[in-house]
This record gives sequence, structure tokens and C-alpha cells, in this order.
Amino acid sequence: MRRIVFVILFFAGLAFEVQAQDPQFSQFYAAPLYLNPAFAGSTQYTRAGLNYRNQWPSIEANFTTFSGYIDHFIESKNSGVGLLFMHDKEGRAGLTSTFVALQYAYQLRIAQNVFFRPGVQAAFYNRNISFSDLTFGDQFDEFGQVIQPTGETFNNTSKNFLDLSFGGLFYTPIAWLGVTANHLNTPEQSFDENVEISELPIKLSVHGGVKIHFKPGVIGSGMFTRPQERSITPTFQYKAQGEFDQLDLGLYLTLEPVIIGAWYRGLPLKTLEGFNNNESVVFLIGFTKKGAEDAFNIGYSYDYTISNLGSASGGAHEISLSYIWSTRDPRRPPRDVMQLPCPDF
Repeated sequence: MRRIVFVILFFAGLAFEVQAQDPQFSQFYAAPLYLNPAFAGSTQYTRAGLNYRNQWPSIEANFTTFSGYIDHFIESKNSGVGLLFMHDKEGRAGLTSTFVALQYAYQLRIAQNVFFRPGVQAAFYNRNISFSDLTFGDQFDEFGQVIQPTGETFNNTSKNFLDLSFGGLFYTPIAWLGVTANHLNTPEQSFDENVEISELPIKLSVHGGVKIHFKPGVIGSGMFTRPQERSITPTFQYKAQGEFDQLDLGLYLTLEPVIIGAWYRGLPLKTLEGFNNNESVVFLIGFTKKGAEDAFNIGYSYDYTISNLGSASGGAHEISLSYIWSTRDPRRPPRDVMQLPCPDF
């Protein structure tokens, strides 16, 4: 659910507010800490990653999003900690959102091969808006030409607030199911103090999948020989925020070291203001390189727009990078832990 931005300017009182939805990633499992704070430390190692998304690059109302994260599993405490950063710029009005978040997750074994990870996030947000690229009524002459600077003034174009989120994650060796509730404190996001209510609505996300393994291949030689993963992984994510909701439904095909994915985004049985709620079809190509104590992943995806906006928007391009490595003492005995089966893209 890519945020749809409405900038409403009330010229009578010069009051304005911005209502927006959170940014989204098509490779939502490649942005695990953004998807759910319960993923903090879920690899049982140390992990760092970057995500970049450029949506609708061919039109002025485009969106660019950059995110970076690092997380670590504290074995002695059975806990994961994470640090998440995101910067997002929306449309011609230049609305930018930047936040830094700290995360904590705890890993519980609730049955044989069944685990539950609750997670919590505290974030500090800054939002800014720029009107330098916009024109106002007092700038035009009787022929519709811009002849002078605007006389409109805006007292406050920046907003800071704290934000709280919670997530939970159940998983087994082959399946997982997660739930996230972002913006639980519904922080006030209006730039204008005269606007009584402009709360950031709670965003709910339900996500999960099943990994189906095929007969593995063999990769490497001699003492470095290991199984080569071959699997198919159906996944889904449903998210709702305010009046908007959306479904991502698709699968990954892993033929290590190559991963291919495809998804549909929308709700075909639901209409929005008379229009079909079909947004895009997403295609992914990824590469993974795994070692004994580390792994590197890179993925590229493209959103082909199937909504009324059409392919002239330029769709969306997305790139993800992640690196996972061990920081534990190799002299210690192997850990008896189970990693999540969800994909890295």
C-alpha cells in the first residue's frame, strides 16, 4: 500500500495538514525490521541491510524511499536488538519523512519446533514540507501566467514526534505468521497548531508464508560441499491503514544461488471510488551467496502498474542488499537454535 498523499490547503485560515500512508516495499521480507520489529535478531547472527525504492519515476507525483538497518542476536539473553533508519520523499510538495527507530525482540520456545517472538519499536520522526515548487493564486495574472512571488507565509513546515509499534511472530521449521501494529500512540502529525486532529492512523499488517523444499542439489566440492537449496515459498501480506487496505500475494522460487519472485498487489473484489483496486504485478530477481558463517543477498524488483495510472508512470524500481555474519566465539559449542524459514527478499 503505497502512501497516497493529499495536501489540503485552506487559504482562508492558511491552515493545512498532510494526511499520508506509510511507505511500502515490494521486497517486504528484504526490509524485515520495517515489516515487523519481531524480526530483530531473527537470523541468530548479525545482519545489516539497505533498501531503495523509486516509485512512479516518470511523473511528478513520484516517491523515493531509502532505508538502512542493522540487527543482532544476543545469545545469552535470547534476545534481538535492531536499529532502523528511513528517509522518504513524496511528490511535488516535497513532503519528507525521516525516522530512526530502536527495536527489541525476545525469542520464546512455546512447543517442540514452535517459536514465538514478540517485538517492540520506539521511533523518533521528523517531517518537513516545502512549497518552493508550488504556485498559489496570488502569483497569477488574469491570463493565468505566474508574474510574482507568493505572499503566502507558513509558520511551521517541520514536525517532530515519537512513535510506538509492536509486533509478534510465530514460526516453525517450514512456516511463519506475523502481525504488526504501527503507530499505536497515533501521534499528531499536523504542521499547523490550529488543526485540531491530524493523527497518524494505526497501520496493521498480517504476513506469513510456507517454505516447500524440493530435493536439494549440491554446491561446492570436497570439504566445502553443502546442500544447495531448492524450494518454493508462497507468501502474503495484508495491510490496512485508515481507509486503505491492500494485499500482496505471490511466491519465491529458490534455485540457489538464484531466486525468482512474482506477486500481485491489490484487492480485486474491492473497488475504491468506483475504480478496481488493482495496483501492480511485481517481478523479482535475486542472488544469494552463502558461506559457513556468513551470507550476502542482493535483489532487484520491478512493479508493473496495472491500475488506471498505467505503465506511463514508470512503475517502481527497488533494490535490496543484505549481509549476515557471525560474531560469536568459534570456540564455543554450536547453538541449538532454529532460524526463520522466510526468504531474504
